[in-house]
Amino acid sequence: MWCLRSVRSVTFGLVVFVGCAPVTMAQTAAPQAGLSNGAQAAVPQPLPSQGQAAQPGGESDTPFTLKTSVNEVNLIFTVTDKHGKFINNLQPKDFALLDNKMPPAQLFSFTQQSDLPLRVGLLIDASTSIRLRFKFEQQAANEFLLEVLRPKTDRAFVMGFNGKPYMMQDYTNDPDALEAGINNLQPAGGTALYDAVYTACRDKLLSAAAPQTTVRKALIVVSDGNDNQSRAYLDDAIKECQRAQAEVYTISTNTGPDRDRGDDTLSKIALATGGTAFFPKRLEDISNEFHAIQDELRSQYALAYKPSDFKTDGSFRTIYFEALDRRYTVRAPKGYFATQ
Repeated sequence: MWCLRSVRSVTFGLVVFVGCAPVTMAQTAAPQAGLSNGAQAAVPQPLPSQGQAAQPGGESDTPFTLKTSVNEVNLIFTVTDKHGKFINNLQPKDFALLDNKMPPAQLFSFTQQSDLPLRVGLLIDASTSIRLRFKFEQQAANEFLLEVLRPKTDRAFVMGFNGKPYMMQDYTNDPDALEAGINNLQPAGGTALYDAVYTACRDKLLSAAAPQTTVRKALIVVSDGNDNQSRAYLDDAIKECQRAQAEVYTISTNTGPDRDRGDDTLSKIALATGGTAFFPKRLEDISNEFHAIQDELRSQYALAYKPSDFKTDGSFRTIYFEALDRRYTVRAPKGYFATQ
């Protein structure tokens, strides 16, 4: 998958990769749909070759010389076909990118990544509304963490929520501690989903990466999506995940033939952050969705580029990113905050 990484300033002649958050499930919109407020005039061009600057007409010039500070965006993303199969071995020329409605000034690097260190947050709905489904949540979550985490490089935390979020196990690579955190959850009370997503991204994922370290940050939310007790709004929760550059993967516990209104909420969160929303038809299928997330976290590309006309003013900069081959779907964040 593709996920957006942090924006950092680097000194003369030096490019530094920084913390990355892995990203989003939703298919990238068509060019006209993806650009608004007059952006249709800015037509995405194929990415320049690595180490070259983008020119107004989409052509490449000589390698760009670093004479001043450079702002770098690290974007992690995934590419799939219409059957959901991951597509490998693509090149920069196979993609088009607009950052804040403008082509990138320069492409620093473009690589396939399968072993980035993971920083994973597991956010489990422990409200009364999911009491009958809770055992399936716990079992699938335990299996996922046991299989996906590598002791030397990966870390995860477990947070539960009902009327408020609460930490069950802080960052660790100890599977027994994580399992205990999951098993100690007891369903009761209302549902403060937005507060929980906001808190997990602000308090844990925002600062999950050490300086000069590229990691993939993901928040996995298991819930019915029906919030009835949050003080934060849905937009607040989404923006905080975008600030943390964390991809959110949601697994709905609403099984059956009909979509619940909470499923729309889960889809919005995943779409905006570059993650994926899963809707198992049976409770027994929840573990299959965890396996799909595991595969996605290990199948991605990493792109580092210099944005055009970049200002560290704290504003939100939109990203429009697509594969030129319309048979492929790119999952990437919708944008990022230009850190002040």
